[in-house]
Amino acid sequence: MELFNILNEMEELIDSSPRVPMTKRVLVDEDRLLDYLDRIRTSLPEELRQAKWVLQEREKVITDSKREALRIMEDAEKQLERKADESEVARKAQEIAREIEARAEQVAVQIKQGARDYADEILSNLEGNLSQILEEIRQGRMELKGMKQSKEAV
Repeated sequence: MELFNILNEMEELIDSSPRVPMTKRVLVDEDRLLDYLDRIRTSLPEELRQAKWVLQEREKVITDSKREALRIMEDAEKQLERKADESEVARKAQEIAREIEARAEQVAVQIKQGARDYADEILSNLEGNLSQILEEIRQGRMELKGMKQSKEAV
């Protein structure tokens, strides 16, 4: 395999390069080393390059997915808050409606009672007036009877 041959040649380069005295360092011909690296890059299998691309795409997809998941969660939270607000508004509206209905019933009862009291007062006054008129009619009739009897006696 080409890759292993290049690596063996690099190893020979290092072994055959001069050493720096009293260190473990080696002086290597830079051009030759760079040439070996280029050859390694070109001899890497296409699957390795594709694997690198797949890994990059995977990271991109994961990042995009996380971003989308956050957006969905935020939307869900907003929708939940909106529904909670709507249900709170509906509950409050029902409560207010019940209060208005109760007050309306109280007012209706008061109006009915007031109307009954007023009608009773009118009828009472009418009864009094009628009683007085009846009394006057009786007196008038009695006077008429008394005049009739006095004329008959004359």
